[in-house]
Amino acid sequence: MKHKTSTRCVLFDLDGTLADTAPDLGAALNRVLMEEGHPPLPLEATRPVTSQGVRGLLRVGLKLEPEHPEYQAHAQRVLSHYTAAICELTRLFDGMDQVLATLESSGIKWGIVTNKHTRFTEPLVSALGLTERAACVISGDTASHPKPHPAPLILACDRAGVPAAQTVYVGDDIRDIQAGRAAGMRTIAAAWGYLGEGEPIHRWGADAIVSDPSGLLGALSHEHVQ
Repeated sequence: MKHKTSTRCVLFDLDGTLADTAPDLGAALNRVLMEEGHPPLPLEATRPVTSQGVRGLLRVGLKLEPEHPEYQAHAQRVLSHYTAAICELTRLFDGMDQVLATLESSGIKWGIVTNKHTRFTEPLVSALGLTERAACVISGDTASHPKPHPAPLILACDRAGVPAAQTVYVGDDIRDIQAGRAAGMRTIAAAWGYLGEGEPIHRWGADAIVSDPSGLLGALSHEHVQ
């Protein structure tokens, strides 16, 4: 990659940006649904809420919000099933491994910043074979606050030894872009991800929107991410 920018590190959100975790998360929900006597949901129904974690899954699957008295019990059941099969169907998005390899060969560090808790992040990143390759892995309970607060991204830069001004954050949720901007880094919205609900991607305020992982290298090769 011809690298023209001052970018020294690229940080990635995990679910919906680096890896397609929706199939395993949806399967965990479906196990609970079937235990409750409900039919399983197709992946098309659960994929859009994957970035919201269990909260989104239970809203779609059982119409439960966090304040419901049965929410916590069902949430723990979903997480238990997910823990038992955390990387059976999960894969890096097509082209992402080549992106990581190119960054590495170009001397550019990369890391992961996710709101997923450590007890899920670490085994998943390990199963994907990324633990030793990443300059840092920051989970939702690693820093003082999760995204959209900038704390996780600031901590990631500190651990990677790279200033925020020379770091780009890539994510598929508006919270990723908000966190990255608040941390003082450039941001790229991953249009191949889950995107979630709410504001459309072109209104998130990202410096660039990229349609698939293969487009990341082109976006990073510009003097300014636009």
